Amino acid sequence: MFTGLIQEVGTVVAIKRRGATQRLTVAAPESTRALKFGDSIAVSGVCLTAVEVSLGKSFSADLAQETLQRTSFAQVSRAASVNLELPMRSGEPLGGHIVQGHVDGIGRLLSLERVSQEEAADSADWWLRITVPAELTPYIVEKGSITIDGISLTVAGIEGNEVSVAIIPHTYSATNLRSLTTGSVLNIEVDVVAKYAEKMLQTRSGSNITLERLLEEGF
Repeated sequence: MFTGLIQEVGTVVAIKRRGATQRLTVAAPESTRALKFGDSIAVSGVCLTAVEVSLGKSFSADLAQETLQRTSFAQVSRAASVNLELPMRSGEPLGGHIVQGHVDGIGRLLSLERVSQEEAADSADWWLRITVPAELTPYIVEKGSITIDGISLTVAGIEGNEVSVAIIPHTYSATNLRSLTTGSVLNIEVDVVAKYAEKMLQTRSGSNITLERLLEEGF
């Protein structure tokens, strides 16, 4: 399990095809000090398994066809910046929200704009706008949690399939957001609690309570 609090921004240094899979190698001098063979690591919101680790330098992970089809890794390129997070340890504070590293869909960046042009880039608030797949919108609510490229964020607004998020200076400087451009593909994971709530409602035979009704009532 992860929290969506990014610990390091790594750099993709190699992508090699290995049969039906691809091997992704990421330079991550900080994360690899605590990473071992077989450990999990979230890479831009995707939970991957480290199959090679060079202490203090880099790690490699294999991308299955399922991963390539469901995530932004189908379009990843060398030198791309990726957000990294090691799994949460038992007893640690849950600073973000519950993040599984299981991507629900692909979004796209519409804009990332400084709120005040008078502020320097590294000390300004930013306004992020993205599109998300229509089938994910029932699980996204204003002031609720959403994971964008592995970053735990709070939804500031949602209109149709457009989601807006306020970005504080720390998040901008400590993640890969500063490297993105309009149209960039983004890994989206919605709040797992909403999905479980929907599942439980569906299994209650004869109930007239729906996920939409609960959202309308503020749950």
